[in-house]
Amino acid sequence: MLEMRPTCESCDRALPAAAEAFICSYECTWCASCVVGFTDAACPNCGGDLQRRPTRAVRA
Repeated sequence: MLEMRPTCESCDRALPAAAEAFICSYECTWCASCVVGFTDAACPNCGGDLQRRPTRAVRA
């Protein structure tokens, strides 16, 4: 199961399950604002390809 990390690894911004975020294959997690500054859409931790993180429905 995909780990939904709660904050951006760069700016520590909260990333709830429905928030726009980006992840790599190691599940490094970044907010959309921080990803804009990354070159070639590569993860600065591991160099992996960053993809939009899927969202999850918020449980009532």
